[in-house]
Order: sequence, then C-alpha cells, then structure tokens
Amino acid sequence: MFACIHAPNLPAELSLAEFAYGFSPIVEEAGGKTVVIDVDGCELLFGSAYELATDVARRAKESRVKGGLEGAVNVAIAANPDAAIHAAMRLKGITFVSPGEELICLGEFPIEALEFSLVNVEKKLADEIFETLRLWGILTFQDFASLPVTGVSERLGQEGIRLQQLAAGKTERHLKVKQPAPVFAYSIELDHALRELEPLSFIFARLLNQLCATLNAYALATNELTVQMPLEDQTSHDRTLSLPYPMRDHKVFLKLLVLEMEKQPPQSAVKAVSISCDPVKPRVIQNGLFVPLAPAPDKLELTLARLAKLVGDENIGSPVLLDTHRPDAFSVKRFVLDTKSDFRKRGKTAAKPRTIDNQHPCLGFRTFRPPLRAVVQVDRGLPARISAWGKQRSVYGKVVDVAGPWRTTGDWWRDDRWARDEWDVAVELGKHGLEQPALYRIYRELKTDIWFVEGAYD
Repeated sequence: MFACIHAPNLPAELSLAEFAYGFSPIVEEAGGKTVVIDVDGCELLFGSAYELATDVARRAKESRVKGGLEGAVNVAIAANPDAAIHAAMRLKGITFVSPGEELICLGEFPIEALEFSLVNVEKKLADEIFETLRLWGILTFQDFASLPVTGVSERLGQEGIRLQQLAAGKTERHLKVKQPAPVFAYSIELDHALRELEPLSFIFARLLNQLCATLNAYALATNELTVQMPLEDQTSHDRTLSLPYPMRDHKVFLKLLVLEMEKQPPQSAVKAVSISCDPVKPRVIQNGLFVPLAPAPDKLELTLARLAKLVGDENIGSPVLLDTHRPDAFSVKRFVLDTKSDFRKRGKTAAKPRTIDNQHPCLGFRTFRPPLRAVVQVDRGLPARISAWGKQRSVYGKVVDVAGPWRTTGDWWRDDRWARDEWDVAVELGKHGLEQPALYRIYRELKTDIWFVEGAYD
C-alpha cells in the first residue's frame, strides 16, 4: 500500500519530504507539495492504513516546533502510487482507495487532470492526445479507461496506452526514492570525559568506520580530516590531518589520528568527539610496465607520521631551495601530490637537455654534508696544506694550485648573517705526487676564522 500526502498550502520554508520521513523511510517526491510513502510494514507502529492516514493528518496540523506543517493536508491510501497521487491532489481530507476499485474514486476526474509526467510522456504529446480525446468525446478517466486497448494503441501509440493505464489506476512501478543528502561528519557525546588515549581510540574507530562507510557508498575519498574535541576546561582541541592523496581506509586514518594525538595530546579530559572530512574524487592511476614499484602511499604516510612524532613536523618533507644567496640554504615542506598537472602538455613543452661544449667541459660538484672541519696552513695569505678528517672521508695533502679567494656575505640585518672567503684548491695525492691532484672547494668563516672543506669536484 502507498500513501500520498498533498499539502496545497505548504509554506515555502517547510519540507514535506522531511515530514514524511517521520512515517516511512521510503519517500518519493512527486512535486514540491506532494510526496508518496510506502506504508507496507508500518502496521506495528501506526495500526491499519486508515489509522496511519488519520495520524498523518493530525500531525500535519501541529506547529512546526513539534514537527508539524501548521496546516491541513490531503491524504490518499491506495495500492497504486499513481492512483494515490491523483486522489490526494483532487480530493480533500482522507481518501481510501480499495485495490481494484480505483475507477470508483478516480473515474469522474477530468481527462486534463492526468499527471502525464508519471508515465514519462512529454507535455506537447500529451496535449495532442488530450485534444484528440476531447474530439472523440472522452472527458473523464472512466471514459478513457473504457476504450478498447487495441484501438488506443493503433491511434494514439504506446504513449496513449500508458496514459490509459494511468487513468485506470493500473500502472505498475517502483517509487523513486528520495535519497537524503550525504553527511560526511559524525559526532558523539561521551557520558564520562576521557583522559587516556586508549579508550579514546575506540571512539575514533567507531566514527571513522561510519565516515569511511559513507565515502565508500558514494564512491568518494578524502584528503583532509578535521577532528574537534570539546574539553572539560571549556576549550576545544582541534586537529586537522592533511593527507598527501585521497584515501578512505579507516585503519590508516585511525593510526594517523592516534599518532597525532600522541604527538599533541589534549590538555584536559575530552567530553565529545566530532570528525568530518571534505569529500573528493578518489585517485585513479595506472602504473607503467617498466616503472619500478613505489611504496604504498598509505604506508609511506604512516612512516612519515611516525618520523614526525620523533623529530617534529618541520624536519619531515622534501627540501626546497630558498630565494637567497646564503650557501646551502633550504627549507623542508610537506609532501603534496600534484593531481592537477597535465602530463601530456608537460611532456610536449619540456625543455630539451642542454648540450655541453667539448671545448669547455663542466665539472660536477659533490657537497659534503656536513662540511669537513679542516686545519689549513697558510703561506703568504694562500692555503698551502690541508688536513681534514671525517667519519667517512678525509682530505689531506699539499696544495699545488689555488684560485681565490671569493668573498660572499649577506643578511647583514639579521643575527645569523654570514661572511666567508672561498677557495678552489688542487691537493696533491700520494707521497711522490705522481697521481693527478684532486680539486676541492674550501672556505674560511670570517666571524670564527675556522676553515671547512665544502666539497669535491668530480
């Protein structure tokens, strides 16, 4: 059985569909002021179908504070949803249409009252069919339903057959269920405030399971999670997890959230937990046949989270050169996946590799990190001998050739300004100097007067 609710005087700010959800979870919107609900299985809650219709009419007259519509509605009960729609839109009050007796209720309705959109007939074609029926003297649903089916099919086509079944109340279809708007935020209020992370992680797991189930239902993912936790001291502990790529694995989310809470725990007991996310389309990639396998992104993110807990967020990421002349100046930024770049266009406009002139060969420079602290003997202002020792390398010997110095300074307005003299030196290898000298870059800090070996030329 189906019940149609028609509210001709419904205020614009009220939703008839939300009112209908109070009686059945299966609701179809037939218009802004008409809805149809499936009442099968509602007998245990509301009694018979007529008692249900009476309850709907009574609740509709209640105030909006109590969930009502503050006005009268028309309610029709029928075995056919389309018959219920026609009865509710044309008859006031409560109407009960017995199965097989649809024409007794609908037969006197004018032919223009047929809701042709219910059987997917266009308005222009429906108007032509209605004009033809008027020329035949067919004015009501009863007249149209009494016509022979063969004649209607030959003269009006399949659209005429569908309209005739609609007039007779014999259409068969399923309700077009109105899907509620997806919710990507879940919260829970705790009976007792929690101070320890272990019981709090069970609350996180419950909310994340619900969130990921909703994302899976709509084939979506997320790259940002927002967690809000009101505390006993009337403050709020809010955390945001920015993910490198869209994902929807609740186990990964839980591990990341626990690591974040261990790194920055709340200052007071937690009274409630709310988790929300911004849904995005999931990442879809296809690996090349000759591209080596990379680590799984979720495992990489967990590894980075564990490292950030140990060394801090500012020390995890990818190096970025700073816009300065300071030697070896760089910062660390978080790994971010660029999903908007067009690889085809980038491949077409990629710069061609530069060719090297054989007459002017280039030398590669290998930087020592950290630079080797050195002892340098100076003769007449020029480096004469170097001695530097490190855990993995050492540089020592006589300087046979030298170029420099080149003085670099900068950031004089800051406390960490720098000033140093740089040299390129050729150091003799071997006891007898038979091997070709090795080339190094050395420098002396003017502030401390300490020498360092910065790197070697290949």
